[in-house]
Amino acid sequence: MKHQQGRIEVITGSMFSGKSEELIRRLRRAIIARQSVQVFKPSVDERYGVDYVTSHDGRRIDAVAVETAHQILDQLDPDTTVVGVDEAQFFDDTIGVVVHEMVYRDIRVIIAGLDMDFRGEPFGPMPRLMAQADQVDKLHAICVVTGEEATHTQRLVDGEPAHYNDPVILIGAQETYEPRSRRCHEVPGRPW
Repeated sequence: MKHQQGRIEVITGSMFSGKSEELIRRLRRAIIARQSVQVFKPSVDERYGVDYVTSHDGRRIDAVAVETAHQILDQLDPDTTVVGVDEAQFFDDTIGVVVHEMVYRDIRVIIAGLDMDFRGEPFGPMPRLMAQADQVDKLHAICVVTGEEATHTQRLVDGEPAHYNDPVILIGAQETYEPRSRRCHEVPGRPW
């Protein structure tokens, strides 16, 4: 079933806010509606296996891991009407060009990704994707310190907050991440 026109939907928020879960929910609904769905993710995200998008609560959907955003277009089936992209923050800015190419092909593109890195700064291409989206849904986790709404991702190294100068992307490392409220989010060495 073809859509009238393409659109961009962005699901964003901190870690543990349910972004992948919501992406999977929307994609499953599209499958129920007999739409042709394809799902992609960056190959650097191997946490739950490379052939799936998996939520922290164990829900999953088949996916194709790609090295670059342009490989999404290379792998796109001509009859696809809905594309899901998880962990979009790990792509470079070319993801925006790829998304717009799909939209102009009348594809509904649903993107999930972190809006901010562990420093509390905009993460990769997500700000541009959110600005260009037809719909943005910002999800919130629960702060592990106060139990209030969490909007930030706290990285801990040996139980202490990661320093501002630590690498932004550390996939598969031993760091621990926690959802935190703005007030409880700590980044030693942050310039502001």
